Amino acid sequence: MAEHHGAPGVGSSAPAITVGAIAAATSRIRVGAGGVMLPNHVPLVVAEQFGTLAALYPGRIDLGVGRAVPEPWTQTVLGRGLANYQSDDFADRAVQLAGFLTGSFPQPRPYEQVYVSPRAAQPPPVWILGSSPAGASLAASRGVPFAFAHHFGRGDAAAAIEHYRRRFQPSVAFPEPYAMVTLLTVVAETDAEASRLADSADLMFRSMFAGRPIVLPSPEEVDAHDWTAEDLVFSRQRRRGQAIGSPQTVRDVIADLLARTGADELMLTSQMYRLADRVRSLELAAEQIPTLVAAQ
Repeated sequence: MAEHHGAPGVGSSAPAITVGAIAAATSRIRVGAGGVMLPNHVPLVVAEQFGTLAALYPGRIDLGVGRAVPEPWTQTVLGRGLANYQSDDFADRAVQLAGFLTGSFPQPRPYEQVYVSPRAAQPPPVWILGSSPAGASLAASRGVPFAFAHHFGRGDAAAAIEHYRRRFQPSVAFPEPYAMVTLLTVVAETDAEASRLADSADLMFRSMFAGRPIVLPSPEEVDAHDWTAEDLVFSRQRRRGQAIGSPQTVRDVIADLLARTGADELMLTSQMYRLADRVRSLELAAEQIPTLVAAQ
């Protein structure tokens, strides 16, 4: 569950609440924040929230953190309670967060007298999210898992994950590097149908980046939209390297991505207007996984 603010088309501004709701409605799957944007929060509060979730749902909670900030007005409001933190101290906040969750701080230890309650017997693993070598370096230096946001359509997933593995410093919780790659995935019976289903999210994100945020448009609204040359360039760039197409097309894209990155986990993300289309897309994608795993 991601954290986004000021985006009408994304109902995910409070990941601690949505993670808890999903964990309460399920019994086996892991549920994670992907992620909490630490520049918006005091690390102690995040530790208290996710320590509580980990105590309620042992072994099922993951805590991914990132450094993205919202648009300036929202950022100003969120930052009113963060006066003692600098805008560029993401690494320090990540260290504090991990310390509050585990009770173990590196030297010096200015926060060791702060007790976080409840303290879960199995604290949630802290993942570093990123789309550049900077995030990979931080995850490697802390000895924690790294998730690369390939679905953003920018950056080199293979290079970033290789950078992470080369520089990884083992920790107690993770003696070996552990990486995830996320992929924009829209699957339908044909390439043409999948492309049409993906148009809604293309238009939503195009509008958002143009400063005109909208909710996810219906296929009918997409058809009525007058696509400009700039719109089409944005769409092509957003889809580059992503898994949009028939089951065979998507299987080939996933196989190539896993071969290039050697990722330990693959996360699929998609936005489609109709729930039935999204469920069917996930079903078609899931059918490809056994053959992909067998080929590894």
